[in-house]
Amino acid sequence: MLTRDSISGLICLAISLCLLVMTVWLPPAAMVPIGPAFYPRVVLALTAFLSVLLIAFDVVAGRQRLAAQTVVSATPPPNYRLVLATFIEFGLYIALLPPIGFRIATFLFVIALQTTLEWPRSTKKWVLAIIVAAATSLVCHYVFETYLSVLLPRGTWSQM
Repeated sequence: MLTRDSISGLICLAISLCLLVMTVWLPPAAMVPIGPAFYPRVVLALTAFLSVLLIAFDVVAGRQRLAAQTVVSATPPPNYRLVLATFIEFGLYIALLPPIGFRIATFLFVIALQTTLEWPRSTKKWVLAIIVAAATSLVCHYVFETYLSVLLPRGTWSQM
C-alpha cells in the first residue's frame, strides 16, 4: 500500500529525473571546466537518491506495520500552533535579513527555531543550541560567500 511518503518520494523522483534529463541540453562551459549544468545535476541527483531512500524506508516501514498490526498505537494530534510559530519565525527571519544581515539573522533564526521546537531544559542544552546556531550561521556564510561567491545581505544596521 502506498502511503504519503511513498507518493511524495515517487513524485519527487519523477520531477528530479525529468529535470536531470533536461540538463543534458544546457550549453557547455566555454572557459571553465565546470559548466552551468554541474550544480543542478549534483542537486537533482542527490534529490533523486534521497527520493529513492524515502520510498525504500517507507516500504520497509510498511512491512513492519503489516507485521505488527495487532499493536495499536495512538498518534498525537497535529500541533498547528507549532506550525504557525515556525512560519512566523521564518517570516521574521526574512524580514530581518536586510536590516541586520545574514549572519546575525541566521543565528537568531536557528536559535529561535530550536527553542520553539524543543525548549532547552538544561544549561548544557542551551550551550548546545547556541553552538549549533553559531556553527550553522558561520558554515552557511562560508559556503555561500566564500566558496560559491554568492553575495549575502550585509545588513544596514550591522554591516555584517
